[in-house]
Amino acid sequence: MNRQPDMRQIMAQAQKMQQQLAAAQEDLARRTFEGSAGGGMVTATVTGAQELVSISIAPEVVDPDDVEMLEDLVVAAVRQAFEAASSAASDQLGGLTGGLDLGGLLG
Repeated sequence: MNRQPDMRQIMAQAQKMQQQLAAAQEDLARRTFEGSAGGGMVTATVTGAQELVSISIAPEVVDPDDVEMLEDLVVAAVRQAFEAASSAASDQLGGLTGGLDLGGLLG
């Protein structure tokens, strides 16, 4: 005998998953993540909502004759912070979706 799935139950499960995902996204948006470069000489802080909120540069790394090095350190620190935020989002949201590819439905 071929039983059809209960659409109400499927819709209720989908709604519950959507609420859990929204709560997880709100939690991530409130969290901050740090990245650093140059042995901590440059530090960047981002939110889980992928927003850069601060950059800290140690005075001793500021060399007017080597601005390019400082620029590279800033880029590296920012990238590291965003990678930390992205990894946390994947871990937290991936656990809720069971690895489903929702094609951009999460944001």
